[in-house]
Amino acid sequence: MPADLAVDLAADLACALDPVALARRVGLPPDPWQADFLRSTEPRILLNCSRQSGKSTVTALLGVHAALYEPGALVLLLSPSLRQSQELFRKALDVYRALDKTEPVEAQSALRLEFENGSRIVSLPAKEPTIRGFSGVRLLAIDEAARVPDDLYFAIRPMLAVSRGRLVALSTPFGTRGWWYEAWRSPEPWRRFQIPAEHCPRISAEFLAEERRTMGDWWFRQEYGCDFLNAETQPFTSEDIEHAFSKEIEPWDL
Repeated sequence: MPADLAVDLAADLACALDPVALARRVGLPPDPWQADFLRSTEPRILLNCSRQSGKSTVTALLGVHAALYEPGALVLLLSPSLRQSQELFRKALDVYRALDKTEPVEAQSALRLEFENGSRIVSLPAKEPTIRGFSGVRLLAIDEAARVPDDLYFAIRPMLAVSRGRLVALSTPFGTRGWWYEAWRSPEPWRRFQIPAEHCPRISAEFLAEERRTMGDWWFRQEYGCDFLNAETQPFTSEDIEHAFSKEIEPWDL
């Protein structure tokens, strides 16, 4: 066997066994938390990460890894809007194109890649009429999950029933409401990653100081600090509402 072919086969085997090797091969050496995420095997993952922390890129990379090395895999990438779906798909496409030798593509469109091994990567806006027909999903990624309505989230979960596929929900917080907030604080066995901007080596302290001055503390803590905050116009906090209910107080019989 020629030496260069042996090197290529060894590199491809390393990528198949370890998504971190794939990340390095395409020029995206992961941060420690990203490496931990890529190597995780938990079926349900929440990424509560700052803006520009790399959560979309690393999720797209995980999707490409599944499509390349798990024949017949359906990777479904969902975002609240068409524009966001296009951006997330572009990240996956950039990862694929960065590989010099890859699984041949059988078909490609603006939001879809179909490989000769039977795998597909499909990116769609999270709207019920466009997604209900999918099933057997190997990896379901929900981008900007805090802004995806509850009813839509509950409509897409059955896609994983038979395939027992993985679900990754990534977002910054958007108030103390919605399924993603409830999932974050629930006792359910989600694997949770919380990465504020100060933990991202590509975001400088000077930039964050400027953002805090410009945005104000409330927006800054939500967009960069990963904090779930009550709306500024909300008359009662979520904690106040929860404290209004108690199982220890017997209700009056009126």
